[in-house]
Amino acid sequence: MSRFSHLRALVLGVGAVLAILGFARLAASQIPTTLPAHTTWALTATGLLSQPIADSTPNAAQLRRGQYLVVAGDCMSCHVRDGGEPLAGGLGLKTPFGVIYSANITSDRQTGIGSWTNDQFYHAMHDGIGVHGENLYPAFPYPWFRRASRDDDDAIFAYLKITPAINYTPPANDLPFPLNFRSMVKGWNLLFLNSHDFQSDPSQSGEWNRGAYIVNGLGHCGGCHTPKNALGADRSNQDFYGAKLDNWVAPDLTRNDRTGLGGWSIDDVAEYLRNGRNAHAGAGGAMAEVVTYSTSLMSDEDRHAMAVYLKSQAASPSIIHGQPDSGAMGRGAAIYSDGCASCHLADGVGQPRFLPPLGHNAMLQQADPTGLEHLILAGARIGTSSSRPSPLTMPSFAWKLSDNEIADVATYLRNSWGNQAAAVSVAEVRDVRQRLGLETLHLTVNSGDQN
Repeated sequence: MSRFSHLRALVLGVGAVLAILGFARLAASQIPTTLPAHTTWALTATGLLSQPIADSTPNAAQLRRGQYLVVAGDCMSCHVRDGGEPLAGGLGLKTPFGVIYSANITSDRQTGIGSWTNDQFYHAMHDGIGVHGENLYPAFPYPWFRRASRDDDDAIFAYLKITPAINYTPPANDLPFPLNFRSMVKGWNLLFLNSHDFQSDPSQSGEWNRGAYIVNGLGHCGGCHTPKNALGADRSNQDFYGAKLDNWVAPDLTRNDRTGLGGWSIDDVAEYLRNGRNAHAGAGGAMAEVVTYSTSLMSDEDRHAMAVYLKSQAASPSIIHGQPDSGAMGRGAAIYSDGCASCHLADGVGQPRFLPPLGHNAMLQQADPTGLEHLILAGARIGTSSSRPSPLTMPSFAWKLSDNEIADVATYLRNSWGNQAAAVSVAEVRDVRQRLGLETLHLTVNSGDQN
């Protein structure tokens, strides 16, 4: 214990060093692919993930399994950059500690993972150790991936090695000294890496255990939906309570009736995972890509199993809030009538599965209003799927509404039609506007500007 205590003191002394979220730079190489050749600009991300693997392909069953597990692990969301090639990496992940660029995990021999061995890939997935023995930063979600079985890891690697080779080197991470020293992660692992191979619960059904395996393993849902401490590790006993993520909020997934899934049925959750929308909500922000590249492509059985498991989670603690300022509510009601009611209707009922209803809306009632402020300021697009291919859009209002007006309408939304949550301050809105770079009025992606 003395050795552990000494290490803890060292970690706390360097502060956020151990909390860096990032990806290891994966050095690797290329092997001949068994998937059909494509021009690099013709192969879409969803096309690669759903491309049939012929029965005549060697090890076809393992490759199909690996392809499906890459879907279940949502690898594509992080490993494709805007305008880039599928799985070639280079996406800049904005963390509290700097920008981390995702790695190239295609079969390319020089810049991907084509020359890795099965054991090297397993150690990366299970232990967070790169091909050169370097520590991987824990935002490469090995704390969750290590729950996957060795057979599943081998299948994923087999599939990745037949993906089209893309010769591309992502930019270097933009991290300040001393956060760029990977060796510090050894201490982080000793302090916080307490996950292990998945252990089924014999008191639960096979479906529940399957859902737990996906949610807590390859699905790494807690990576976004569980609050983090100052060092970037999960807070104890707060699984799925919701957390801030890149100026969004990954909402509460517990049975909390206000902020979580308490008002959703198991079928509601499964529908949301399949279509990116249901009668209660639409998937925007980072969750839009999770739906497009992962859950919409999974089997009905696995989506239902995930829903069964999530609906079994105990509710997070409820918070009682006082009545908001009547002046803010009155001003917010007027702004809502002018700018929101044409879509969401005067009584907030919306148009379920197209424009989310606002009453008893869990996203609106999150303890942290950052997600709502982001949504009003910058807008968002609901994730697409084969069953719902149209990317429904919430427009940006940064150009139209002042910080005071957004604070008022957000407070109104969070306390109308059965909702109850803390009032939103002008200072909170101003902070989010600054972090989004919207102090100077300009078009955003959700107002038609693609530059």
